Amino acid sequence: MPLIGTAGHVDHGKSTLIQTLTGRDPDRWEEEKRRGLTIDLGFGWTTLPNGTDVSFVDVPGHERYLKNMLAGIEAIDIALFVVAADEGWMPQSEEHLAVLDLLEVGNGVIALTKSDLVDSDLLELATTEVTDKLEGTSLEGAAIVPLSGTTGDGINVLVSHLQELTASVTPSDIGRPRLWVDRSFTASGAGTIVTGTLLDGPVVTDERVTIYPGERSARIRGIQSHENPVDHIGPGRRIALNLSGIERTEVGRGDMIGLPDQWTSSTRFVAALRTARYVDEIERRGAYQLHVGSSVHPVEIVGMDDGVAVFTTSEPIPLTIGDRFVVRDTGRKLVVGGGRVLDPEPGATRNAMTLARSIDPDAHADELAARLISIRGSADAARISAQTRGGNPPDAIEVAGQLLSTEAFGSLGEKAARLVATEHEAHPLRVGLPLATLAERLGVNSEIAELVVSETSGLERVGPDIAASGRTVGLPEKAQAEWERARAELGVALAVPTVAELGLDSELLHLQLRSGELVRVSDDLVWLPHQIHEIRRLLGSLPEEFTVAQFRDAVGLSRKYAVPLLEWADKEGLTVRKGDTRTLR
Repeated sequence: MPLIGTAGHVDHGKSTLIQTLTGRDPDRWEEEKRRGLTIDLGFGWTTLPNGTDVSFVDVPGHERYLKNMLAGIEAIDIALFVVAADEGWMPQSEEHLAVLDLLEVGNGVIALTKSDLVDSDLLELATTEVTDKLEGTSLEGAAIVPLSGTTGDGINVLVSHLQELTASVTPSDIGRPRLWVDRSFTASGAGTIVTGTLLDGPVVTDERVTIYPGERSARIRGIQSHENPVDHIGPGRRIALNLSGIERTEVGRGDMIGLPDQWTSSTRFVAALRTARYVDEIERRGAYQLHVGSSVHPVEIVGMDDGVAVFTTSEPIPLTIGDRFVVRDTGRKLVVGGGRVLDPEPGATRNAMTLARSIDPDAHADELAARLISIRGSADAARISAQTRGGNPPDAIEVAGQLLSTEAFGSLGEKAARLVATEHEAHPLRVGLPLATLAERLGVNSEIAELVVSETSGLERVGPDIAASGRTVGLPEKAQAEWERARAELGVALAVPTVAELGLDSELLHLQLRSGELVRVSDDLVWLPHQIHEIRRLLGSLPEEFTVAQFRDAVGLSRKYAVPLLEWADKEGLTVRKGDTRTLR
């Protein structure tokens, strides 16, 4: 269902025109009716003569309420631009046209209202003026229809043009519903109600949804479109959602509703930025507001060069590549620019703008995902999908929910080989670099590190370690003699010397522990494997429940050895301690 949005200067007849077309007064508030001035967004709907259902959003024309206008204009399919023939082009006409142009709204028609109040010469002058003003904008060449909302003259011609424009409207459906909230309220007996234009996918009754940012959860209790209840509905329609599990105070204009885990939020993004046509340039320093969807945020421009800018916000915004936005200078109270998001979550690099220039926001989702991965090297797969509207990079490597570009994966392999070579050089008696340590130094998880090792020529896994392929650890003559001495000392009796008393070189001790030639029971005590086997045999000969003293007598050792051995047995799962006794497993 196409959404038609009004635009134009205050008191040029927008609301009257909507009421004429739909039979509904879009001004909802008492103050609006009393002052004859649209303050907030208004809504209406009708069925055109050809059977096409359309929705209307009526926006304020007064400069004081431009923020409200911006909250409703982003999702429109067709612009109904209103200029009063008796007043002609006015300041808000220019600013509203700039907004439509910056948002690239090219589907539209111009309603030259109050034509009954002027003669033919003035009407011709007004038409010429509007034609000139539209040149070079997204609405250049749009039809200009003189009419009167009061007498009805020209309304049929306008409706005919609207019917033609609706034929080219095809809502995007990528299976990722997105609704920017423009109203929220509480209905008696229903609870929290939110309204907005549904984009990019369908919603279904009883479906769980997430309110972004903040990732608050709710359930769709009911759906209405044009006051008719439905169980499910597709994108491109004005809808109202009855939400359960969330209070009215927890959701409002500017929030976005989507499915869980399908969208992400960030406080820094890179975008293509262009100025409004009446602005020479945008200064980096300034007080700006960013308008995206129905939300408005204070924003800083932290970098800018040749039509590309880096923005930061104090609060996270759910953005994806291609999102359109408008920038308003709060000091001058003027729309100064707008553009499209290129990278919703750039790295903290000086060349973020340069890298983002290579992103085409109109490319296929998979191409966008591939480009983001190429820029970032690696990223969470769910975030890449969310930021590219469901994109999946075809050539990327995915491991445990992480995506890596082939270039980044190759670089990890090269770095892993260097790290392992450095480890061998620094610790020649060690088997290699522990996998967990390698993963930490590579800055990836263990699953990725393991795949890197398996795909990198010249590396192999040896138990828990990563080593150069085919490398063996041989003991030099001096180390071999030291080991033979220590092994002989350990093998005399189960009452072994402490580690300090053995005096083994730390690298040699580490090697023999990793290779299984020694078994560490505590920081101070190690035994030979055959001794541990004997201790386990003696342990098994004890009653099902026994004390430290009984174990000490069975193995013929003092408490100095018995207690550490039993604590080791507990950790190994051989015994279970219950107060002063232990039981065998």
